[in-house]
Amino acid sequence: MKKIAVLFPGIGYSCTKPLLYYSAKLAKAAGYEIMPVPYSGFPDGVKGDREKMEQCFRLAYQQAEELLSSVEWSDYSDILFLSKSIGTIAASAYAAAHKLSVRSILYTPLTDTFRFPQADAIAFHGTADPWANTADIQKACSASGVPLYLTENANHSLETGHPVADIAELGRIMKISEEFINRH
Repeated sequence: MKKIAVLFPGIGYSCTKPLLYYSAKLAKAAGYEIMPVPYSGFPDGVKGDREKMEQCFRLAYQQAEELLSSVEWSDYSDILFLSKSIGTIAASAYAAAHKLSVRSILYTPLTDTFRFPQADAIAFHGTADPWANTADIQKACSASGVPLYLTENANHSLETGHPVADIAELGRIMKISEEFINRH
């Protein structure tokens, strides 16, 4: 059977940015077919605007439905969702709607991500993330049984502003991601 890794990017965080770029390389090295879901068309000024955030979720989810409509999920023995920010919500909603058994790596999930079941997932969060409160993410991960890996003083891209330290932290995140990817 085949394995597939689907990439769900964030609003301003494409599949070519470090977290998704390197995790996709890890998945490809582990024998996964890589399928990016490059949605677009998000409004400006989303942060702090609940209505615009919901609009972004609907756009991402609708485009994921369209872009993944030809995938025959039953052909795959292992489905891995690699997602970032708003993509964590779209990926989780998609898996729930299609009753898919997926493994997920949630890079900087938002609290709404946990409105959906997280059966086999890990999450990464920066403690200075202006998009998601650390205590809320910790509580949601704990309630969902999702191991959470924190990056102290990191923003929504899991960066602190210190490039050498950020590269080292990216290496740590990718090592944990690789272990999760190869676990199956």
